[in-house]
Formats: sequence, C-alpha cells, structure tokens
Amino acid sequence: MSDLQPPPAEVVEGDVRRALAEDVGDGDVTAALLPDRPDGAYLLCKEDGVIAGRPWFDATHRMLDPLVRIDWRVAEGDRITAGTVLATLQGHSRALVTAERTSLNFLQTLSGTATATARHVEAVAGTRARILDTRKTLPGLRLAQKYAVRCGGGHNHRIGLYDAVMLKENHIRAYGSLGGAIRAAREARPGLPLIVEVETLVQLQEALREGCDRILIDDFDAPTRREAVRIAAGRIPLEVSGGVDMGTLRAIAEDGVDCISIGGLTKHVRAIDLSLKLGPPPGDRD
Repeated sequence: MSDLQPPPAEVVEGDVRRALAEDVGDGDVTAALLPDRPDGAYLLCKEDGVIAGRPWFDATHRMLDPLVRIDWRVAEGDRITAGTVLATLQGHSRALVTAERTSLNFLQTLSGTATATARHVEAVAGTRARILDTRKTLPGLRLAQKYAVRCGGGHNHRIGLYDAVMLKENHIRAYGSLGGAIRAAREARPGLPLIVEVETLVQLQEALREGCDRILIDDFDAPTRREAVRIAAGRIPLEVSGGVDMGTLRAIAEDGVDCISIGGLTKHVRAIDLSLKLGPPPGDRD
C-alpha cells in the first residue's frame, strides 16, 4: 500500500478549525442545555468500507476537549464490515455531542474516498496499472482527500499546479508545438516531473523522442490505446485519463498502460454511513 503518512498536523488542525467555526459558530446552544459530566461514546460503522480520516476525527474532539480519550479498534486503511465498532471515547458530554457531526463529516467523507479507491484498485489487480487521483477534489480538502486515496491503495497524481509541469492541449496550442513546449518546460523547470498529454499517435511519437516523465493518452479508443502501448514499449510510462469507469477499467488496465487517473475518486463523493452514540458499545454492556 502507498505511504499512509497524513498531512502535517497544522494542515489537519486548520481543516478542523474551519469546520468547527462553520458548525459551532459562537457556541452549541443545544449542548449548553446538557449537564457537562464525564461520559463515553462509541463510533459505529453501518456499512462495509475502508477507513480513512482518523487524524481529523481525533483533532475535532481534542480541539473541544483536550483531555478526551479515544481508543481506536481499527487502523487507517483497514477494511471493515457493517456493525464494526471503530473506536470508543471518554470525555465530557457537551464536547462529545458538539464534536459529533464535524468529526463524522471528516471520517465518513474520507472513508468514502478510500472505499471508492479500493474498489478501483481491486478491479486492476494483477495488471501493471496503478490507480491515480486528480485535482478534482473538494475545495480546501485536497490534501485530506489525497491522503484518503492512499489509504485505499491508490497513488497521488500531482498535488497542485506547482509540483509538476503538465502540458495539456491548451498549453501546447498556446506555445505553438508539442516539441517546443517540452523543451521550454525542461529548461524552465528541470527539477520538476514533466507530464505531457497527447491526442494522436503522431504526438505520442514526438513526446517519446523529446522525452518526459509520463505521457497522458487522453480519450484514445481501445485499438489506438493498444497501439500506443506497443509504440511506447515501456520507454516512458503511459497514463490513461477519460472514458474510465468500472465497466471499462479492467480492459484499459489489461491493455498494458502504467497508470489510470480517475477524477471520480475524489469528485463523486459518497460518504460511508457512520454514527457516534453516547454510552458503551452494545457488546460491552452488562
């Protein structure tokens, strides 16, 4: 599995502060009605999935109750089944109920991304293809979602517009030629990865001659894609983007491409069903 190192703590805490400010505002008026006494809670998963987002869940609760105790029963990237108790918490009743929705929003959304990624990774098992994400992420949560992709067994494409040069159709058109754009990119940013999108086999051959780190063959039909794999012959990794869904994924991977990038991993978010309930887990009750 890919590296599961989460983003730096200051990134996670920044995400949480924004989310709590949005939800809590100047105070949880309903929680204020409760007696603020020590209490416990448990985190229940109601469907099968892959877990991602523990750092955000923890940070949410600790920001409201620094002394809260959270005992996890699962690890990031674990596949779990419906009915699994993921964690137990010991803290104060007001903080537990105030943190509930925000902490669940992070965990269920990021677990949804990890779960979707895992399904795509499973679909290409046994081939050389790696599943990549894209920049089609929820605004403000890119590092979180890209971390969730890694939890699901996928790999990260570039993080943003700053950490790789990616020459696409509009860049090449504006520059005037593919070869010229490649040479200019290598001269201007020699230390950055260079990815080049091609639309024809002629452009593919030009990119192979000029050299780059990866070639994106966008919206090639199956015969043209297989010819591209034959022409490239492993000299430069080939990435497929466009026209990819669960119905076409396996066939694309079996054509011999190296990477398949899928915007839907982070764009089409379906959160998994989680709940946080006060009291001990059912199995721990007398």
